[in-house]
Amino acid sequence: MAGEIFMRVNEVAEELGVSVPYAYKLIRELNEELRKTGCITIAGRIDRKFFHEKFYGTREAKESRESNGSV
Repeated sequence: MAGEIFMRVNEVAEELGVSVPYAYKLIRELNEELRKTGCITIAGRIDRKFFHEKFYGTREAKESRESNGSV
């Protein structure tokens, strides 16, 4: 799934170790932030780069950890 532009709710829940309903709430909040900047959003999905930027402070945090074998 790492090659896809968007993360779905199940992937967000798994990555953060939270419930699916809470992941939906987080996605709604992040999508609202994106809408305020003029972006078009899709319910239940979040841009992967934006997600990593908001949660890890980098656009490629997960990919970087995977390439180092430290996942």
